[in-house]
Amino acid sequence: MAQSEDQDVEDNSPTAYELLGGDARVRALVDRFYDLMDLEPGYLELRQAHGPLLHDARDKLYWFLSGWLGGPSMYIERFGHPRLRARHLPFSIGIKERDQWLACMMQAMNELEVEPNLAARLHQAFFQTADWMRNKGV
Repeated sequence: MAQSEDQDVEDNSPTAYELLGGDARVRALVDRFYDLMDLEPGYLELRQAHGPLLHDARDKLYWFLSGWLGGPSMYIERFGHPRLRARHLPFSIGIKERDQWLACMMQAMNELEVEPNLAARLHQAFFQTADWMRNKGV
């Protein structure tokens, strides 16, 4: 049935959250991301920026990514608008930290065998967001 121009067209395509596999897979991705940060020497500067304990960071990234990927808005329900740039200003984030964050997330996605086209789409979106977080030149 054709819709008139003033009717909203409903998009029934699956969200990235659904394509990833839902709640358990988002949690697994976040957990692997932070596990790798602790295990891999190549992520040292990224790990140092997170302080001694990662429990709160794990939860916050899981809550944020759930909504950002099109699932439940758990982060917003708890804290309101993410204000990502403002919340990251206290941390020194340059190209090295951005690239370590992206590499760590890509490694986590690869290890969890995220479908390659979805991983590429997410990598591009992660890059744009991570690059926007930079607050120092290098």
